[in-house]
Amino acid sequence: MLTSLHDFISASLLTTRELPLFGCPVPAGFPSPADDHLDGPFDLTKHLFRHPASTFLARVSGDSMIGAGIHPGDLVAVDRALEPRHGSIVVAVVEGEHTIKRLQTRAGQHWLVAENVRYAPVAVNQEDGLFVWGVVTHVIHSLGEHAVAKIK
Repeated sequence: MLTSLHDFISASLLTTRELPLFGCPVPAGFPSPADDHLDGPFDLTKHLFRHPASTFLARVSGDSMIGAGIHPGDLVAVDRALEPRHGSIVVAVVEGEHTIKRLQTRAGQHWLVAENVRYAPVAVNQEDGLFVWGVVTHVIHSLGEHAVAKIK
């Protein structure tokens, strides 16, 4: 759940930051010898935000989307230029409240579905006050200290 529109930060306000990009993919499987070189600079903003003027960052609260890898405190990139489709993770406004859920459509009925078994799907439509504010395109979160501690 998102607490208010003040939780949104426009991606178009972010400055371009080019970061060094390692020149070869890093395998997540069996280690292989690495090339010790860097590619040219990598603009993370361009990579994350296809439509910068209509993309916003939002901080997530609540645990209803943990099954989709979206945790409390994460930042999500929300693109308002994308058309929401069946299966999209969206930021929706229901009865004046923002929420992040997966949009499902069955037999003409729209559902907002959590990715946590503790929360039941909610049937909604425009008459009930459903408004899809934007489509979530990326999730940004820290692995946290506990992930680093596991490898020590």
